[in-house]
Order: sequence, then C-alpha cells, then structure tokens
Amino acid sequence: MAAGLAADAVVHWRFAPDMAPGPNTPDDVIPGDDLFYAQAIAAAVAAVLVLVWARRWTYAIAFLVAASAAGAVLLYYFVDFGQLGPIPRMYDPSWYADKTISLAGELVAALAALVGFFTVNRREAVEARSSMPVG
Repeated sequence: MAAGLAADAVVHWRFAPDMAPGPNTPDDVIPGDDLFYAQAIAAAVAAVLVLVWARRWTYAIAFLVAASAAGAVLLYYFVDFGQLGPIPRMYDPSWYADKTISLAGELVAALAALVGFFTVNRREAVEARSSMPVG
C-alpha cells in the first residue's frame, strides 16, 4: 500500500510543473500545479502514516487519498467537465506510462487500505487475546 501511494506521490510531484496555469487561466481557480503538489504530499503523508501507525484511521486516510486520486484520473480521462468551481479544467484524454503507474499505485493502495481497514481490529484482538495470562 505504501509503495502504491509512493508511486502516486512521485508521479504527481513530477507532473506538477506541467500543470501550472497558463496566461489565459481565470483568476478564480486553484492552480493545477498546486493541486498536483497537494496530491503528492497527501499520498506521501498517507504512506508514512500507514507505515508508522497501522490503525483504522490511517487506513481510512490512505483509502480516501488513493481512491479519490484514482477516481479523478479515470473521470478526467473520460469526461471533459471544463472548470468545476475553483478546480481548473483537468481533462486529459491521452494515456501514457506515468498515468498507468499512478493509476496502478492508486488502485493497489486503495484496495490494500480497504483490507487493512477491515482487518486491523481483528489483528489487534487476536494479539490481545494471545498476550492474556492463561487461567
């Protein structure tokens, strides 16, 4: 899961400069490069959180970060919404290797986070029972 989030973070960080607003970009939008840097940071933080504290809340954060990024990649590949409020037009109908790496990492991380979310309490309960003194 952390590796998938790391792949997501690296790809977004590398592509952030390419998403800088052009001269005709409206002033009322969040710059695309800021969105990409924010996604990279969120993915990196989620990866560290899961590695350091494997808890339900960290798995939930990892899932939200990974699933939202995967959803955005797919949505903006297929649908041209134009500008959505403060979010700039992010439509990108092209497909390339880095997009595949990012999407694969996001999907793997999202699925692993779901598994972790639903099994972490079970693991903790088993560990607690095994450390209890016997009769």
